[in-house]
Amino acid sequence: MLKQVIWLGDSRENMKGFPQEPRREAGYQLERVQAGKDPSDWKPMPSVGLGVREIRVREGGAYRVIYVARFAEAVYVLHAFQKKARKTPGPDVELARKRFRALIQERKQP
Repeated sequence: MLKQVIWLGDSRENMKGFPQEPRREAGYQLERVQAGKDPSDWKPMPSVGLGVREIRVREGGAYRVIYVARFAEAVYVLHAFQKKARKTPGPDVELARKRFRALIQERKQP
């Protein structure tokens, strides 16, 4: 059974803004994550938070989907963006970190 995907902030709109091929590939990789599998190209993002990973899509550019799937109920997409530099830009990492922290706080609420 597939886990639900919960999009945080504007991550869904951002991914919808990807060109067709990268969007299709990112969607396919997210579906793999929903099914409990690893995406074909990913890396851990400990700078964002524990268990946070980044799906890497290289289709006519570099696209990233930062997510956390360690919770039983859902895959949370923290951020989606086009990467233009070799290093992931600080503001993108910071935005994902902020959303991750807010998610953890929300989960602590009774």
